[in-house]
Amino acid sequence: MPDRRPRADAVRNRETVLAAADALFTDSESARTVSMDDVAAAAGVGKGTLFRRFGDRDGLVRALFEARTDSLRQAVEHGPAPLGPRTAPRRRVLALLDALLTFKLANRHLSRALEETGSGSPYEATHYTWWHGTLRDTLLLLRGPASREDTGAPEAPEQPLDACAFTAHALLAAVRADLVEHLLGAEGASPEAVRAQLAAYAARVLDADGAP
Repeated sequence: MPDRRPRADAVRNRETVLAAADALFTDSESARTVSMDDVAAAAGVGKGTLFRRFGDRDGLVRALFEARTDSLRQAVEHGPAPLGPRTAPRRRVLALLDALLTFKLANRHLSRALEETGSGSPYEATHYTWWHGTLRDTLLLLRGPASREDTGAPEAPEQPLDACAFTAHALLAAVRADLVEHLLGAEGASPEAVRAQLAAYAARVLDADGAP
């Protein structure tokens, strides 16, 4: 069988492009101003190379976001507390939201560019469905086994899962990149203040939900 692993030069070119795009999104005043021409020039490659490897600007943004969040996702999927799956559910929900917000605070323009990609629903994007599913599953654990038992109430048996899914959407809305940008820019909030407000808000949501 032929070796299908990427050639070393192809890997290097990809890393060079992602590093160039990363720098541009970090230094630019607005994510909208970064074009494929800009990235190609900064990386020292032809624009055609970018389109062949990433498809379009949206594909480049998604690839860069995935590269930047890979270590965070590994920590959530396999790491220790407070992000890993063995963490007590309430602590983990708060830690997940803080970690995602902290990432967006440190990567404001890239996060904004990701939310602006494509013409489809942002709620169907791979990165969003992964975070939503992780939060939903943790919220379901937080409710405890009793919430999944049929108690004879008129609600359908799947109601607890539906409620957790809605709560996960509501919590993720509080860390949208456009909201983060507005709070830091128009309202002049500090990153520390935004993190503190999110933690307080999430705790209130969990308390109101009646989760232990």
